Amino acid sequence: MAFGHTRLDVRRAPQSSYFSCSTTTVAVFVALCLVAVWMASSMLVTPTEFSPFQPKVRPLPPQDSPPDTGSLTSAGQDDGIREMERDVPVDPPPVTQQLPPVTDSMDSEDQQEDVKEQVRKPDRQRTSEQPEVFPDGSQAELFNETTTERGPWQTKAAQSNKDAKEQTLTSSSPVSFTWVLCNVDAGTDYIPCLDNTEAIKKLRSTKHYEHRERHCPEKPPTCLVPLPEGYRNRIRWPKSRDQIWYNNVPHTKLVEYKGHQNWVKVSGEYLIFPGGGTQFKHGALHYIDFIQEAKKDVAWGKRSRVVLDVGCGVASFGGYLFDRDVITMSFAPKDEHEAQVQFALERGIPAISAVMGTKRLPFSSRVFDVVHCARCRVPWHIEGGKLLLELDRLLRPGGYFVWSATPVYQKLPEDVEIWQAMSALTSSMCWKMVNKVKDRVNRVGIAIYRKPTDNSCYEARSETNPPLCGEYDDPDAAWNISLGACMHKLPVDPTIRGSQWPELWPLRLEKPPYWLRGSEAGVYGKPAPEDFQADYEHWKRVVSNSYMNGLGIDWSSVRNVMDMKAVYAGFAAALRNLKVWVMNVVPIDSPDTLPIIYERGLFGLYHDWCESFSTYPRTYDLLHANHLFSKVKKRCELLPVIVEVDRVLRPEGRLIVRDNIETISEVENIVKSLHWEVHMSYSQDKEGLLFVQKTTWRPNETEDKL
Repeated sequence: MAFGHTRLDVRRAPQSSYFSCSTTTVAVFVALCLVAVWMASSMLVTPTEFSPFQPKVRPLPPQDSPPDTGSLTSAGQDDGIREMERDVPVDPPPVTQQLPPVTDSMDSEDQQEDVKEQVRKPDRQRTSEQPEVFPDGSQAELFNETTTERGPWQTKAAQSNKDAKEQTLTSSSPVSFTWVLCNVDAGTDYIPCLDNTEAIKKLRSTKHYEHRERHCPEKPPTCLVPLPEGYRNRIRWPKSRDQIWYNNVPHTKLVEYKGHQNWVKVSGEYLIFPGGGTQFKHGALHYIDFIQEAKKDVAWGKRSRVVLDVGCGVASFGGYLFDRDVITMSFAPKDEHEAQVQFALERGIPAISAVMGTKRLPFSSRVFDVVHCARCRVPWHIEGGKLLLELDRLLRPGGYFVWSATPVYQKLPEDVEIWQAMSALTSSMCWKMVNKVKDRVNRVGIAIYRKPTDNSCYEARSETNPPLCGEYDDPDAAWNISLGACMHKLPVDPTIRGSQWPELWPLRLEKPPYWLRGSEAGVYGKPAPEDFQADYEHWKRVVSNSYMNGLGIDWSSVRNVMDMKAVYAGFAAALRNLKVWVMNVVPIDSPDTLPIIYERGLFGLYHDWCESFSTYPRTYDLLHANHLFSKVKKRCELLPVIVEVDRVLRPEGRLIVRDNIETISEVENIVKSLHWEVHMSYSQDKEGLLFVQKTTWRPNETEDKL
């Protein structure tokens, strides 16, 4: 058989064996010399030449879909903090998993299964973005809060009349977890602190809506809330403002009660929201503009940025105020108006389940620019005006109360009686009625009152009823504090919060409040204005360098966000240009920074994370926990807290945890047992970041009913 030659063989003459040997010898000699030089030079390198903040990242091994079982043993699992392998480059980018976008609807069941399979087994890709941002040098203190129980950073736990005892708990994760579905009357809508039927049965009275208030179980539940049958990924904003999937919130009582008022209607597989309400049947936007026409100084989106909507219904008022660059904290009780707050949150509108009963609302004093009530069914005038005095506590000096109800514009005997009582009460509170006008389109009337900006009217009253609160009555004490029938004096010192109106929006977002003093230390130890600015700059870097690109989040699918430990709300401020809203939570055992959050034109509330949050299941798209869990587990067990996270987060929703590596490992073990997808587990020195996504998995077993 003949063998042909390549062109290379033809062009090159054969090399002698002697020449080959000589070349090899020279090459080996040169290589040995280079190795010797390298070894000598490497001994001169000092440890300080290596950055202590190099990210330590290792790709997570592919995982098959978890079996459909009610328990999962964590023994033998990875410890959750991925150390960098030797063969990984010195400066690797974060490892992420890119998820396929989820559309608002699927054409077939097969397509839904395809998407679910992609979510279960996403491709792991490296990105070319900058590494994860952790504080270094001057920024390192952003992980460490100063411990202050007095002065400007007093905690709500210190102010509350509820004794929360600190306890030392074991930090090791359980070896295994066994999960069952909750077996409660509330079913798929279970809110542990609002559906505690045993505690409600023992109430001596329900006259003041005590049965709608929080009554948390002594032992937080560790069962999982089931999904409604036919649940699917929620429709994206802004389309969700107009329609949601019926199967996600399968309730029709409001359709029967309020359909004629354009609250909500059923249309095939959708619930439709025409944008109306009891007082604005012809649309919320007309009503919103009518309010500003009645009082130009309201100035939506400039002077008035943060609104409280009492008895919000399905929150169409707050939903359409977004069009005027206004954010609204809407609330209503979990009552016979079935699922009204759940409708709001499914639509992508902020709301909480709460009632004006016997306790103060969980907000700071003097923080809302406008308070609104449209047929909110609150008897403001009774019992010395105790409930209206709570609004006085919350309303900013110079702020407006907008009241739209039948006593304003109807002449029935009951309405006339209520109007006269309200007129006397508001006058004694020094609220000035600046306008009373009727809307010819909606055929309703509104009365607008303005809260005073100084104490001159209080001091000039002939009768001190309602009385002024005592000097030891802290207006900012708001967690589990009983209502009082008194008014708090207004600040007169121009350097005190409440003595001046905030900067116009959006300037107030970035500028430190005028009342933050450089002589006082902030949460992280710097002078307060510098602390505020450093926090904001830090979160802008983290969001820009990591969260926007490095985590592979499809932000168009994110609408409802919660920062579980917000501090100055720098994280929320950094998300300003996205179509999201952020519920900023200030834990009761953290420094009281909630007034700062409102001053910059954002909103939030106080909460104790050893208890359930006052929201329906499956209502948030993304939860952010920055050094929260390591602090919470000093007071209560971590497992029920993560179960609460599972309850609040919707299927396919995401959780970002930044904490010490021990806590990161504990959280990762728990969420793995819940069959969540771990998209990133990242460590640097003793700090870690965990990015996980909830799946639709639920256990097969149901707990025994007591």
